[in-house]
Amino acid sequence: MTTNNHNIILKECALHEPCSYIEGNTQSIHYKVIQECTKDQCEALILRGWRRFGSMYFRPICQECRKCESLKIDVERYTFSKSERRILRKNSHLNTFIRQPTLTREHLDLFDHYHRYKHITRSWDAPKSDPKNYYSSFVQGHGDFGFEVLYFEEEKLIAVDLIDILEEGISALYCYYDPEYNHLSLGRYTLLQQIEFAKRLGLKWIYLGYYVEGCQSLAYKSTYSPSLELIGRPEEDEIPIWRELPENRFI
Repeated sequence: MTTNNHNIILKECALHEPCSYIEGNTQSIHYKVIQECTKDQCEALILRGWRRFGSMYFRPICQECRKCESLKIDVERYTFSKSERRILRKNSHLNTFIRQPTLTREHLDLFDHYHRYKHITRSWDAPKSDPKNYYSSFVQGHGDFGFEVLYFEEEKLIAVDLIDILEEGISALYCYYDPEYNHLSLGRYTLLQQIEFAKRLGLKWIYLGYYVEGCQSLAYKSTYSPSLELIGRPEEDEIPIWRELPENRFI
């Protein structure tokens, strides 16, 4: 994988900071800020265990801990369970729109509401959203592959799902929703919608990002099967190898 004048690495560094997933641990993260990243270059990074927020791509490089596992769902062989079909039916009344990422007061208010709820239920940090931070994390760097899926109940925005639609799959970036609609299982519903969308587009994968055993906030990723995990941390000139996970891998 190479870069050219249209996708220049503006900044590349490694940072050491408190672990986002395991309390008491520290983490080492490799960051790249890439200007005008192409769809192919983005997918090449995602296939090697990187994640994207805005123009920034990152990957853990912790030497003493390898608990972050990159997962992807096998869309072609995925079959919806009875409970998943119920969730899809339960939300069939919602209005859905997909477009390139934007920033509005509705976005920020919903983002704040969601994170205040997670602060109470999961002890997440809940700083008030800043328009500049939101823009740099979720709007900037979308190229021709980054989108937001908006979910409305009548005229009310109740969920935002940020995704990258790549050549072979959809990369799930971030989702937030109105906790007053927990009865609709919006977190699960938006991911099931990604799977349905990928099936319609003939895409092979949903790139789920990291699963970390013991991290409650990421536990949902273990419930989707068939799925594969990335072996190791391949460099950009190495071919990434993914192996299928047995169905009871996380039990």
